[in-house]
Amino acid sequence: MQIINHLLYHDDGTPYPFEESPNSGGTLRHEYLVMHFTAGRTAKSAVRWLTQAKAKASAHLVIGRDGSITQLVPFNVKAWHAGRSSWEGRTGLNKYSIGIELVNAGRLKRQGGEWKSWFNQVYDDVDVLEATHKHESSSSGWHVYTEEQLEAAMDVASLLVDEYGLQDVIGHDDIAPQRKNDPGPAFPMDSFRARVMGREDLEEFYETTGRLNIRTGPGTQYEKLPESPLPAHTPVDILDTSNNWKLVTVLETINDNMDIEGWVHGRYLQRQS
Repeated sequence: MQIINHLLYHDDGTPYPFEESPNSGGTLRHEYLVMHFTAGRTAKSAVRWLTQAKAKASAHLVIGRDGSITQLVPFNVKAWHAGRSSWEGRTGLNKYSIGIELVNAGRLKRQGGEWKSWFNQVYDDVDVLEATHKHESSSSGWHVYTEEQLEAAMDVASLLVDEYGLQDVIGHDDIAPQRKNDPGPAFPMDSFRARVMGREDLEEFYETTGRLNIRTGPGTQYEKLPESPLPAHTPVDILDTSNNWKLVTVLETINDNMDIEGWVHGRYLQRQS
């Protein structure tokens, strides 16, 4: 992956798809990278909408669920992704930031025993994280990002930081907290920022959001450990990931056992505050 004349290219010199958006203009001063979710179904629908004048919005890149990348605006031109916004003394972050849209349904609601998006698409439990947004006080469902999507975002974000000397990676919910909730709690902002900016990743610990079964393998078909269920707010350290299942070590003694390691579902974990 490389940047030539402010457009994204593969290492072999072939360009990434470019669908020009009319919703852009003016020279960009490169300071920040802002992450968004589309609150929509697919990359195709996001690109189609953001390349129409009536959208009055755009982004520099759209990253699909499969990790595919489409560019809409050259990296030296302002895209209309931030809206009314402010950050560290700057206002109108369109002038100072590159915007990346990740295809993701965003907040989901529990209706009739199912998780549904605002456009009434139903999502499996394994594709949902129950968590409280940092600007809110109650828990909601959030559509999880795919590994392919996060890997692609990490690669291109690292390239952009190196190419343009960006100062930080932030969310739309950071620069417009009264209006926006993207990229939301399902996006691993702390570790993403640390890796992209080349900083040492702060060690993060998690806790269970409620009573939670811990199993011998990554799935409900595996046996529960004798210590199941773990109590609510049990602190754990994540060792590995398999889809939405997490291999964890428990950081406190449960039933006189101080050496517990097993698999739990990731949507029932939250970062310790």
